[in-house]
Amino acid sequence: MSSPIEQARELFADEVVTKALSRDVELPYGAGTAVLITLDNGHDHTKPNTFGPGGLLSLNEAIDAAAARTDIAAVAITGKPFIFAVGADLTGVPLLENRDQAHAIGKLGHDVLRRLGELDVPTFAFVNGAAMGGGVEAALHCRYRTVSSGVPAFALPEAFLGLVPGWGGTYLLPHLIGAEKALKLIIENPLNQNKMIKGPQVRELGIADAMFEPADFVEESLRWAAKVVKGDITVERPEVDKGEAWDQAVNNARFLVEGKLHGAAPAPVRALDLVAAAKERTRDEGFAAEDDALADLIMTDELKAGLYAFDLVQKRAKRPAGAPDKSLARKVNKVGVVGAGLMAGQLALLFARRLDVPVVLTDLDQERLDKGVDYVHGEVDKLLAKGRIGQDKANRLKSQVTGSLTKDAFADADFVIEAVFEKMEVKQQVFAEVEAVVSPEAILATNTSSLSVTEMASRLEHPERVVGFHFFNPVAVLPLLELVRGEKTDEAALATAFATAKKLKKTAVLCKDAPAFVVNRLLTLFMGEVLGAVEEGTEPETADRAVAPLGLPMSPLLLLQLVGPAVALHVSETLATAFPDRFSVSEQHRRMVEAGKTQVFGADFQIDPEVKELFSGGGKASSEQEILDRALEALAKEIRIMLDEGVVAEAADIDLCLITGAGWPFHLGGITPYLDFSGVSERVNGAKFHPEGYKAL
Repeated sequence: MSSPIEQARELFADEVVTKALSRDVELPYGAGTAVLITLDNGHDHTKPNTFGPGGLLSLNEAIDAAAARTDIAAVAITGKPFIFAVGADLTGVPLLENRDQAHAIGKLGHDVLRRLGELDVPTFAFVNGAAMGGGVEAALHCRYRTVSSGVPAFALPEAFLGLVPGWGGTYLLPHLIGAEKALKLIIENPLNQNKMIKGPQVRELGIADAMFEPADFVEESLRWAAKVVKGDITVERPEVDKGEAWDQAVNNARFLVEGKLHGAAPAPVRALDLVAAAKERTRDEGFAAEDDALADLIMTDELKAGLYAFDLVQKRAKRPAGAPDKSLARKVNKVGVVGAGLMAGQLALLFARRLDVPVVLTDLDQERLDKGVDYVHGEVDKLLAKGRIGQDKANRLKSQVTGSLTKDAFADADFVIEAVFEKMEVKQQVFAEVEAVVSPEAILATNTSSLSVTEMASRLEHPERVVGFHFFNPVAVLPLLELVRGEKTDEAALATAFATAKKLKKTAVLCKDAPAFVVNRLLTLFMGEVLGAVEEGTEPETADRAVAPLGLPMSPLLLLQLVGPAVALHVSETLATAFPDRFSVSEQHRRMVEAGKTQVFGADFQIDPEVKELFSGGGKASSEQEILDRALEALAKEIRIMLDEGVVAEAADIDLCLITGAGWPFHLGGITPYLDFSGVSERVNGAKFHPEGYKAL
């Protein structure tokens, strides 16, 4: 019978093997010969180096060859142009059949990479490009590290996906730079939308011992390595505090994880436990514990959901279902924004920054118009102060965003988007006024969150050029753009919308013109179940806590406050009118809006006593589990209906919308994988959403 690693290697049959290519280089200053190992999978930078079983074994052979020599002074490892290595090859992970195979993958990584720190000669990692996960860990095993100032992304993203840094990261990194800094990379950054750091930060944190410019990075790294070999440079590293500071860093990180996930995802907690225990463990004990953690986590539903979610945002987002041929898209050389409120200002800034075209705002009076333009200029000043843009770019952006009291300013606009009050007759009137001044080819886009795009376009001479273009707030943060096709929207309008979304760097998902589209329809249903339980007599705090096991970015009542009770009520009314059998309007919610309440919580993060009084009444309290069950069952039922109605192409699009538009966690895979592995899908609908496993494409 074949060994677990041989079985695992067979499952990675499609691995694009990253080869370890060795060559001798003469170090400057007479320091001797070094073996320079270059990681290269034979593709350009668009297909990064990864470590599967084949790649690890190739690196092992290169290390074998170097270890057998007595005529070398050093071994160095670097990557192909722009890429060092971005970690483990995860393509075969969902195919692993048992814990032994998973354990074998973890152990192989340790067995190979640790040799980089155990050779008889000094070892160097020259981090020339993007480095993530196992790539970062390969560098950590070396005795010395240099980094290019041009490195765009350096991260340990495993906890984001449902894993732990499992090839030395949870042991080596805290022992190198201390637990507090290490936990920023291992826990905090992954949970902060998978934040990456750049080359200069790698040096500042003390992970790299030296930093050089990209143009001659390898040559300068070899010069530096030669001086280390000769003893002309001695690398000094601060002593790591393995006392109270280590424990405090772990406790702070635990507080962060609990606050964000409420115990919902196992991986970040497991990573924290490994870092906590690394303080007292030997290196061998630390590595063995990582092997066990990887073996356990690789077999979880959370990891499968996390990898599916990763594929959604990395692959499906770049190939949206239903997008017309991009050759049909029209050029956009000027943008009009109707309205000058906060959302309009955010849109104007985004269009100006990403499209680099003139943007003109209109509103009913000069005061509102000036306020909108001033908002954009103020945001540009903030970008300048943070170093995100230079002075020339700031000047250009300010000159590009202007205001006008008349829609005649849209006469030469190619794309006009409205961001006015969410009322059908208001939006219809706005579009009629815009159509009167723009060319027949100009695209008219609506940022409506719930109204019918078809009805909005119904009174126009050219309804075929109207498209839904629904952003999520805050516009600069949330990537989703729901593109809504009205009954008469033509291919050119839709193609232009998709092309514009791509230039705006947004994730576009095509939606049918159905009430509230995807995200607001599901979130309103979800929130409605919670508010329904309150109306029946459940304490609002209990109902709000009920969904904490999902690890959502915010509780339902906090979401109600963020969206705005009046806006949320409007969406509820729209959906209750469209689907009275499944959606209802909470009378307590209505009373809150009529009372003029805009905040649910006070400054002390407790529910405002006046709001709590408005939420009182009812004689039937539900438990947290009962509320969670009813909310999930309602979601499963509604998603099945939406898919049957063709609101989106596939369940994957529902998940992509919730992840990128509502911040639903990766460990859920959006929502449909969670409904599957928790058994809700089959209980409610009689079948899973993904009967053959989770596939993003």
